[in-house]
Amino acid sequence: MSATNAKLIEGSTGDWEMVIGLEIHAQVTSHAKLFSGASTEFGGAPNSHVSLVDAAMPGMLPVINAHCVSQAVRTGLGLKAQINRRSTFDRKNYFYPDLPQGYQISQYKSPIVGEGEVVVEFGDGDSITIGIERLHLEQDAGKLLHDQNPTMSYVDLNRSGVALMEIVSKPDMRSSEQAQAYVTKLRTILRYLGTCDGDMEKGSLRADVNVSVRKPGAELGTRCEIKNVNSIRFIGQAIEVEARRQIGILEDGGKIDQESRLYDPNKSETRSMRSKEEAHDYRYFPDPDLLPLEFSEEYVARLKADLPELPDEKKARFIGSFGLSPYDAAVLVGERESADFFEAVLEGLADKARDGKLAANWVINELFGRLNKEGQAIESSPVSAAQIAAIVDLIGEGTISGKIAKDLFEIVWTEGGDPRALVEARGMKQVTDISAIEQVVDDIIKANPDKVAQAQAKPALMGWFVGQVMKSSGGKANPQSVNDLLKRKLGL
Repeated sequence: MSATNAKLIEGSTGDWEMVIGLEIHAQVTSHAKLFSGASTEFGGAPNSHVSLVDAAMPGMLPVINAHCVSQAVRTGLGLKAQINRRSTFDRKNYFYPDLPQGYQISQYKSPIVGEGEVVVEFGDGDSITIGIERLHLEQDAGKLLHDQNPTMSYVDLNRSGVALMEIVSKPDMRSSEQAQAYVTKLRTILRYLGTCDGDMEKGSLRADVNVSVRKPGAELGTRCEIKNVNSIRFIGQAIEVEARRQIGILEDGGKIDQESRLYDPNKSETRSMRSKEEAHDYRYFPDPDLLPLEFSEEYVARLKADLPELPDEKKARFIGSFGLSPYDAAVLVGERESADFFEAVLEGLADKARDGKLAANWVINELFGRLNKEGQAIESSPVSAAQIAAIVDLIGEGTISGKIAKDLFEIVWTEGGDPRALVEARGMKQVTDISAIEQVVDDIIKANPDKVAQAQAKPALMGWFVGQVMKSSGGKANPQSVNDLLKRKLGL
């Protein structure tokens, strides 16, 4: 593993190293729950998406949702992980008001997906590989509502039984930046696969963050788990706060208790939730109502063949086919919507090989720049992929200059319309006819003999003449034609 973004924390007794592992709970994209046909739609009235199975009514039996299984396998394949063709469901026993059964159906010793990896790249071109320990399927619990009544807590079981993938990383991260980059990359992969929407505000993706500290090179320290962190920013903050808390205790001669903690972003602190994690006895045993989950090699091969192109492969293709810089390619593949938009622009180009790189520049700099400035998402862009492709085509074929293209983009953004028709109707074509601009060049040379002498002595100063010609032509003169003409006229 590279030391990219690894960070030592300075303490009173020397440097300390953070060791971080993450357990990501990702809600499976599925219309129905893991063991019932109840809806998974977000935002329904309390207890409106609850079947008799979810409410744990007597005699109700779970039935596995095959779609959720295929989503977990597809995720495992996307993480380049071992797919276990035989896995089992277990009961994890604990009693809590939002868990009607008195146990959670999960996977313990035999998960559906084994070891995999996520490669995380950074802006400086360096990267780290973070190991995946396992991915297992389990059902979510319900939700307690404490603010509905002054004397009672209410229970909403809409989430009860919703399918979750728990994705457990190895303790391979050494800084909050690495952890944030890992969650960002993992969420991108899940969105490309369509197996989780990654919406952290709705609770579709939550993280339990395991943090310990040690002197560099020493044995692993005692870890604390920060439960249910629901934003990438908070993950970074929680890690920094918890690491410093642990260092403070150790440097004062104390010891770290293994415990679960909660992060409070308002107070910028973690606080104890429950201690002695190892004292939890969940009394796991195989769920007697569910047979082992078994599937064939052909089933896995079929799912693998249908996987979409994932971010790393797409990035490599953009670099290889269009000569994009790694940074530009990373910007385009960072979100599936951005990549899909760029692919649609490419589809609309007359000559992909010639103009692919130019199209990328336009999508990143002009379109994304403007969307960011206006606070708009790409889905609501006033300029379509087809319109961007038409503008790039017009530049590539020499009909308009880059400067005219920016004016054209502004018209399309505010008024809409077909770029090619707008160029015709508004006389925006650039002038490539040398005879039409020769007189302009002659007039400027004649009026500025001192500048001519300077340019002949120092050819780099020819740029002043280019600027004057472009200005007098309203930006419509072809810059290459102007350059060639000036070189000839000035004897350069």
